[in-house]
Amino acid sequence: MKYDLHTHSKYSADGFLEPEKIVETAMRKGLSGIAITDHNTINGALKAKKYETNDFKVICGSEISTERGEVIGLFLSSEITSHTFINVVEEIREQDGIIILPHPYDNLRKNGIHLEKKEVKLIDGIEIYNSRCMFQKYNNDALEFAKNNNLIGVAGSDAHFAREIGNAGVFISEGNIRNTIISGDLSPFGKKSSLTNLVATKLIKTWRDLSHSKFRQID
Repeated sequence: MKYDLHTHSKYSADGFLEPEKIVETAMRKGLSGIAITDHNTINGALKAKKYETNDFKVICGSEISTERGEVIGLFLSSEITSHTFINVVEEIREQDGIIILPHPYDNLRKNGIHLEKKEVKLIDGIEIYNSRCMFQKYNNDALEFAKNNNLIGVAGSDAHFAREIGNAGVFISEGNIRNTIISGDLSPFGKKSSLTNLVATKLIKTWRDLSHSKFRQID
């Protein structure tokens, strides 16, 4: 079974994919499930849940911005309202969610969180492969940190476009996906996304920011 554990829909400020389109594409590409992890909201994942089948699982997640960087919560049931690292961790725990640090060593994006040794116990795992890390060193550094600190290593495409879905993820055996992630009984896989996708995402976000600014001026 294959799961992509990091994707974005139109409910992210820099995304535009319909949740239904994400599910359709993931199914067509042979995935068994997908986590939709929109920035600071679970709306996209909740919409996508409507298209689950007996053979395809949608994991409700969110990639939350904090003062230290981004945190992914998986298996969420309600919105995360906090935006400080410690409080976000606590909110995810209260929902019995799984706490993952995405692209922690990507120095180009500069929104990864570098943990101190004493803080490792606060999380469950980190992304050891993110398709949008342009330099393999960033993923290698994450893998080394996971090994040295006995953390679960997961992977995700970080897809914002349909063509990216399934570029990275995890292989698991049959069984409950949440329990499998927690146990670490999985095998990450991945390939790098094109730089074109990152540039296009930046353009989308910039255009939306400018549009919102224009509307605020009119109001």
